[in-house]
Amino acid sequence: MPRYFYQAKSLEGKEESGSLIAKNERQLARALREKGYFLISTRAEREEKVAKLNIFEKLMGVPFQEKLFFTRNLEVMARTGVPLPRAFVILAQQTKSKKFSEALKKISEKIIKGESISSALSSFPGIFSSLFQETLKVGEETGKLEDSLKVLAKEMEREYTLRSQVKTAMIYPLVILCTTFAIGILMMIVAVPKLKVAFEELNVELPFTTRMILGGADFLTKKWWLALLIIFALVSAAVMGLRSKKGGKVWDTIVLKIPIVSNIVRQTNSTLFLRILGSLLKAGVPVVRALEVTSGALTNFYFKRSLSEAAETIKKGGKLSQALKAYEEIYSPMVLQMMEVGEETGETSEILEKLADFYEEELSNTTKRLSSIIEPILILIIGGVVGFFAISMMQPLFSIMGGM
Repeated sequence: MPRYFYQAKSLEGKEESGSLIAKNERQLARALREKGYFLISTRAEREEKVAKLNIFEKLMGVPFQEKLFFTRNLEVMARTGVPLPRAFVILAQQTKSKKFSEALKKISEKIIKGESISSALSSFPGIFSSLFQETLKVGEETGKLEDSLKVLAKEMEREYTLRSQVKTAMIYPLVILCTTFAIGILMMIVAVPKLKVAFEELNVELPFTTRMILGGADFLTKKWWLALLIIFALVSAAVMGLRSKKGGKVWDTIVLKIPIVSNIVRQTNSTLFLRILGSLLKAGVPVVRALEVTSGALTNFYFKRSLSEAAETIKKGGKLSQALKAYEEIYSPMVLQMMEVGEETGETSEILEKLADFYEEELSNTTKRLSSIIEPILILIIGGVVGFFAISMMQPLFSIMGGM
């Protein structure tokens, strides 16, 4: 039985606080009445444990895989007739995330008290997105909660696959760049100081680029702690800047200008937009609300803004295809044309799903070709850096040999 922390008051006005083990709050109140006290407020021990979660747990989000696992299993349990409060408790015991586990237990308690699932989920917006809430809300209203969970699990699987493909494609260039950076730092710390000693013994005048490299090596070896502090400050400033609205907008503008990256960003956001919007419309979510939810699920500022403005246009009686024509630079002509056809035929959700399949395949092909596309660019960049370093360090030697 759980332990309850309580506050109580007697008829004489005397206050008392403490803790008791009881089956439920009713039994706790009865035990206090026998002592001559009336229960004022109470809190279960499990809620205390939530407050004692370490800072790391509070800052970390719930992994997407955990939420996908939860959705799949909740759909199976709901279909087999397991009571929802019981299902949430069972799944809370299976998850590895403490934050997610405590949230599921609280949701179970809310459902027992009479709240709807979508309402209970809305108490945890950092864990359950508006897409999750809206899909289950439609399932509750139509009496087809199991079907909504099945659709949601399917869409989450596709989203997970999509994001995994993009992340996998970016691993190769990131590993190469990080390795090159590490080797450069090692050269500056180990090799360059030895060359500096040789140059000083030769008493030769050094070019500007050579002096710049030697100065950088001196700084890294003598004031390495300051270098680490500067790197930490720059990384922190960059993260904070990207998280801000203005900084995020600037970054989203930049990535849409970079040739290879912009193609991946457009395809990723287009696929998510088409897939999520199509699923919501098919589930019966009103188009304005579906656009608002889809906008919140996208990553790029311009895609998000296009859908928010489209929702306002539709409120005024306009069409989705017309509203998105103002953003022809981010949406392909095929998307706009097919969307217009869907509005005319009344099959918008079906067309959106077919377009999503097409763009998902295109993105998969793009990510598979990414390594072969980026490899020559990386070779040029690394070759340029190595060449600059080699020329800068060899130039004094050439000057000495020329003067002999």
